[in-house]
Amino acid sequence: MNQALALDTLMLDDALGDEVMRVTRGAAAACYQCGVCTAVCPWGLVRETGISTRRLMRQAQLGMDGAADGLWLCTTCAACEASCPRGVPIADVIVGLRDVAWRRRSVPDGFNALLWGMYADGNPWGRPPSRRSVWAAGLDVPTFAAGQAVLYYVGCTSSYDPRMQRIARALVGIFRAAGVDFGILGDAEPCCGEGAHALGQRPYAREIVAANEKRFAAAGVSTIVATSPHCADMFKHRYFQDEANDRWRPLHYTEYLAELIAEGRLRFVRTVETRVTYHDPCYLGRRNGIYDAPRQILAAIPGVEIVEMAESRADALCCGGGGGRMWQETPAGERFGDLRIEQARTVGADTLATACPHCVACLEDAAKIGDRPGLRVVDIAELVAEALGVQTRSNLTGARP
Repeated sequence: MNQALALDTLMLDDALGDEVMRVTRGAAAACYQCGVCTAVCPWGLVRETGISTRRLMRQAQLGMDGAADGLWLCTTCAACEASCPRGVPIADVIVGLRDVAWRRRSVPDGFNALLWGMYADGNPWGRPPSRRSVWAAGLDVPTFAAGQAVLYYVGCTSSYDPRMQRIARALVGIFRAAGVDFGILGDAEPCCGEGAHALGQRPYAREIVAANEKRFAAAGVSTIVATSPHCADMFKHRYFQDEANDRWRPLHYTEYLAELIAEGRLRFVRTVETRVTYHDPCYLGRRNGIYDAPRQILAAIPGVEIVEMAESRADALCCGGGGGRMWQETPAGERFGDLRIEQARTVGADTLATACPHCVACLEDAAKIGDRPGLRVVDIAELVAEALGVQTRSNLTGARP
């Protein structure tokens, strides 16, 4: 009897419980273990068992170490938050638990090197800062100066990944076609810090944010337009939160292009005959409620026919690249992108459009698998550039970092 009792006894760590409550601001306390979050987690679609999100919540409440139970699988896609009857900010709790794991030196191999690379190179891809603006070769893009209307924030992925550089080049052409007064920071552009934040290194992420706030304020930045929803999310929710800054207007580029179209500043010169289905990036849709702007842009392009997948808007399936998953290996057969490609094919789409470099990477890789060619994966900016007659390719060569 005593042996059985001993085996069933759990030793709770009050100090850990207090630490979790502090770093998550008590957010996990509202969870009452209904299990809805676990039921809607996309990992359940590709694994025999998905992330037991409610177990993580319970472990957080009780002061138990949950690092080995799916903590690093979470893509922070917020599908669970959209369904939570208690309104628990589950993704924030996950990031908070990762914060605790860092403090306790219980993180996966490779993350330390990745963060040190960010510190040394200013980006999570291990590429030299001196090559950050190579994507703009031949475009004669102006360096941002105080008084300009828009700072175009390219971001690390679109600066260094040869495939995603086409998105940056497309947006430069679009801004010029609309007569936008804009500039970039070139090689001096800093990382926004999203990678560090998503992986739970919140103290380092706050250092990045603080340094960038000073830089943007000194440069006179008012409107900042980001390529990636992940960067835009950081700018919207992590920057200038401790002080009033009425001049700070962070936007994702789809928000800005929808404004330009509504103002009549973008006029398309070509017809793009294609049947498009749109994939809602988690960080643009569920996390920021931006569903209409991308669709308004697509609807304005002559020749585009829009068809919706069964899972769209708040119910959209995650691509699998958020929450730091871009820097972790996902085994074949467990990639959400494979499922999303099949959903796009089911509705008869010729083109799968999205508005996030991470989504483009995951979905394009998935579209290349198998013997069913014909589905093109593009960023919305590339479709807009096509309709404007803007060239997005360059003579740059190289493999994806």
